[in-house]
Amino acid sequence: MKKTRVLVVEDSLTVRKYLVECLRADPELEVVAEAEDGKQAIELCERLRPDVVTLDMMLPVMTGLSATEYIMAYCPTPILIVSASTNRGELFRTYDALAAGALDVIEKPVDGAGDPEWERKLTVTVKLAARVKVITHVRGRLAGGRAAVVGQPVVARPTGQRHQYLAIGASTGGPQALSTILRGLPADFPLPILIVLHISPTFGGAIAEWLNDQSPIPVTLAADGQPLPPMGSPQVVLAPPDRHLVVRGRRLVLTRDAEVHSCRPSVDVLFQSMAEEVGEGAAAVLLTGMGRDGARGLLAVRTAGR
Repeated sequence: MKKTRVLVVEDSLTVRKYLVECLRADPELEVVAEAEDGKQAIELCERLRPDVVTLDMMLPVMTGLSATEYIMAYCPTPILIVSASTNRGELFRTYDALAAGALDVIEKPVDGAGDPEWERKLTVTVKLAARVKVITHVRGRLAGGRAAVVGQPVVARPTGQRHQYLAIGASTGGPQALSTILRGLPADFPLPILIVLHISPTFGGAIAEWLNDQSPIPVTLAADGQPLPPMGSPQVVLAPPDRHLVVRGRRLVLTRDAEVHSCRPSVDVLFQSMAEEVGEGAAAVLLTGMGRDGARGLLAVRTAGR
C-alpha cells in the first residue's frame, strides 16, 4: 500500500524529532523531509511534493502564515497546523493561515513527548488532511498578501416570509469558508445566523472575535439562556468551543451533553433543535468537512420545511 508522504516543519529540534517519531511509528505514513523554518518548508514542498505538511506557526526566517500563503498559492498541499500559539495575536495568525488554505489545527504536545492519545490524534488528523483535494489560493500571489481579497461572493437576499433563521455547520476548512460567506453578506441581512464550527477548544477562544473583524454583521459567542434573536436583527451567533448549541423554548441553550460523531459542538444537535423549534422557518447550510456530523440534522431541517 502506498504510504502518505509527510513534510514536518518545526523549529524546535526536540518537538520536531518527537513529531517525526510519532509519524514514522505508523506504517501508513512516511516522513519524507524535515524543515526548521518557513523558507525551507517552501523549498522542500516545491521539490518533494508531499501529500501533507505539518506546520508550526512561529518559525524563523519566514512565519508559518507566510509559508502557508505561498504554498497554497504556488504548490497547493494539505497543511495541518501544529501550534502552541494561544494568545490573541497568535490565534489570529492561526485563523489567517486557515483562511489562506490550511485545513486544520491541533495543539502542540505538552513538554514535547509522551502522550499516546495526542499521538493517535496527530496520525489520524494527518491521514484525514492528506485525503483532502486542496485548491490554489491566489492571495499569496497578490500584493498586500493577507490584506488582499479577490472579489466578494454574491449572496442573494432571502425572499418571502418563510425562513426566519439560518443555521450553518462547518468543520475542516470552516474558518476560510465562513470568512468568505460573512464578508459577502450585507450589513442588514435579515436572518439571524447560528453557527457551529468544529475547532479545537485550545484554538477556538478568539474565533468569534476574528470573524467579527471581517464581517459587516456582528459576530458573538452564544451565551447560555440568551433569547433567540428575532428576525430582522442582523447578527451571527457562534457556538462556544466544547459546548453544544441548542434552540429550546425560543432561547439558546449551551450543554456539555455527550459528543455526537465525536463532536462537541455538534452540527446535528443545532440543526435538529432548529427543525423542532422553528420548523419551516429554519434554513440550514452544511459547509466543509469530512465526517458525518450535520447530515442527519440537515435532513431534519429539510423534512420540517415540507
